[in-house]
Amino acid sequence: MKNVLLKFSQYHQCFLKKLPLFDGIPALLIRLYLAPIFIMAGVSKMAIFNEEVSGIARFMADPNIVAWFGNTDWGLGLPFPMLLANLVILVEFVGGWFLLIGLLTRLISIPLMFTMIVAATSVHLENGWFAITPTNPDISPAKVLTWLGSDQAELSLENSEATAVRLDKMRELLEENGNTDWLYEKGSIVVLNNGIEFSVTYFIMLLALFFIGAGRFTSVDYYLLRALTDSKNA
Repeated sequence: MKNVLLKFSQYHQCFLKKLPLFDGIPALLIRLYLAPIFIMAGVSKMAIFNEEVSGIARFMADPNIVAWFGNTDWGLGLPFPMLLANLVILVEFVGGWFLLIGLLTRLISIPLMFTMIVAATSVHLENGWFAITPTNPDISPAKVLTWLGSDQAELSLENSEATAVRLDKMRELLEENGNTDWLYEKGSIVVLNNGIEFSVTYFIMLLALFFIGAGRFTSVDYYLLRALTDSKNA
């Protein structure tokens, strides 16, 4: 038995020594997850799809996006909406490509995290946590917080129950009046809550990249740093 444990310990130590060779994989997967999201977030704010805009302006902020950034009644009410909208496009679109190839990853993570903070606080915060409303209070993550005495979590469970009633009514109406085989072919219907869940999740992933970097062997950053180190040692 002692020999078995000794062998296991040796293999375990060998495994741990080899593990750092693969520590670039988690960073790579995070980057590959986030990059398309930010690239398309930037594209969605451009005027590319606006037929009233032409030329180079098509790659700048759509006038409707600029209006939303600046309007205090139905928008964000931010100052300098034209400047901010285009800065967000630049950060998201260029930052997304930088994440994809692992270039200046720690640096670009900072403004991307800032955009997530702004998005969470100015767009999603009033809607609570969930991006999609849970409709089964028995398995909602909010239930865990009710065990800790959270009143807001109790309200969330009540909202889940009320949402479930409405969702059941939607399904009933669709079954009575629509071709449900076709309507549900690509997935079931849900109720969008538009809370801060996704913004916070992306922020956490960017924060992880800020601390761990773009990843060994899997990023431009790694090879640039290695080339710089080799040139100093030459």
